[in-house]
Amino acid sequence: MKIALFSDIHANLPALEAFFKDVDNRNPDAIYCLGDLVGYNIWPNEVINEIKKRRIPTIAGNYDFGIGRSIDDCGCAYKTDTEKANGTVSISFTNEIVKEEERKYLRTLPAHIKVEFQLNNDKLNLLLVHGSPRKINEYLFEDREEKSMVRIMQDADADIMCFGHTHKPYHRILAAEQDGKQRFRHAINIGSVGKPKDGDSRGGYVLLHINDNSSIGDRDSIKVEFIRFEYDVEKAAKAVENSPLPNAYAESLRKGV
Repeated sequence: MKIALFSDIHANLPALEAFFKDVDNRNPDAIYCLGDLVGYNIWPNEVINEIKKRRIPTIAGNYDFGIGRSIDDCGCAYKTDTEKANGTVSISFTNEIVKEEERKYLRTLPAHIKVEFQLNNDKLNLLLVHGSPRKINEYLFEDREEKSMVRIMQDADADIMCFGHTHKPYHRILAAEQDGKQRFRHAINIGSVGKPKDGDSRGGYVLLHINDNSSIGDRDSIKVEFIRFEYDVEKAAKAVENSPLPNAYAESLRKGV
């Protein structure tokens, strides 16, 4: 089974349209969205309606949670006063332009999706979250201590955990013994479609390959494919510059930071 996973569109319609074109060519068996449809650009309603039109199972991101409830707080961990001020403008602007039906949709999105496979006498649990199973806006960066990551996944009964929120893709394989046998867990950050922060301005998503031989006891039986695709970055950046949003968001799109 080939599963497409994408996240963190952040109202970037040109990026979402390019993503759909790319992913349709790869013909996945299933597709899931891990949230943060809105914020930081001018097309929150259009992005929401494209997701709805395709009936894509979607979980709430922290930005979706705030906008869905008309809260002036996205739960973002801004580091500087300038970032906080820009963030205030972004969430205020997004709250102004999101329509009521679209807001209702955001408000009803689930927090997690769990998909259970039964393969080779093993139960294989795929857990989809936005930040972490514990908190919608928890950042799971790649340098998270291994013991901490294993504990988070054990507590959530997750063999494969996919998440977004940091906008920085990675795949970590975590080994541990259970009942005298070696088992493996996969922590996968799927990156960002519309606001990448890893120095690459292209949009990103993941194709997760689970086959009939996949097993928690075989570290190489789960394949993770990181996909990058081109989109009209300048169109998205210009849209920011022609709106009340801070120009800093346009530069972030151009630089992928």
